[in-house]
Amino acid sequence: MVHALLADKANRLFAVLAGFFIANALLAEMIGVKLFQLETALGLPKADFTLLGQPHLSFVLSVGVLPWPLVFILTDVINDYYGVRGVRFLTILTAAIIAFAFVVMYFAIGMPPDRGWWIGSGASSGVPDMQAAFANIFGQGMNIIIGSITAFIIGQLVDAFVFRRIKRVTGDKRIWLRATGSTLVSQLIDSVVVTYLAFWVLRDMSFPLATALVLAAYAYKLTVALLATPLIYLAHAGVERYLGVEKARAMRAAALQQADEQ
Repeated sequence: MVHALLADKANRLFAVLAGFFIANALLAEMIGVKLFQLETALGLPKADFTLLGQPHLSFVLSVGVLPWPLVFILTDVINDYYGVRGVRFLTILTAAIIAFAFVVMYFAIGMPPDRGWWIGSGASSGVPDMQAAFANIFGQGMNIIIGSITAFIIGQLVDAFVFRRIKRVTGDKRIWLRATGSTLVSQLIDSVVVTYLAFWVLRDMSFPLATALVLAAYAYKLTVALLATPLIYLAHAGVERYLGVEKARAMRAAALQQADEQ
């Protein structure tokens, strides 16, 4: 049975796309606790602007945004060749795996640490208490967990919905429009949900500050989404080369028909 499934190139491709999709989403959640200064990373002076009355803002972002462009590219490729049902399946599966990972980390943090060598093994590199470091890195606040998982589910489903709507109008043409357009909408939804839910609703952050953070984060995501548009065409070229032009075309047609039936 397994050999029959893996003998089909379309099945193997879905497994590969799904693997990278889940891995990137999970990695984004795991590393998202760290913040970085975008301007410094680009070798630019730190920004200092006022937005919605909130002074001294700059582009401080979670490093979790770094793998997200690949997640959304994979979402659009899966949507194009396997339809919205494929995206929905992977979205729910990935959210469940992320939730499971947080549960495992919760219990890992709660395990009694070795008070001998391990607890102070990082002292020479500036980490005097390894248990505290472990808990702080992997023990993200419940507000972040709830906000990020909720934003992920809603953002992915919105991406699939907008993608399907655009494809109904354009058919199999204008890949850039349905891919980039759906990403721009879903990224906005993702930014709004995770920031408002995690910080305004669950952590009493002021609404103007939360909104300013949403706009600053979305400006980054908007820029990255536009710059990543050529990668969509590279991904399609790779898929067609692997599957063959006729097979790839047939799969896109089937996905389009699935979209029309829903």
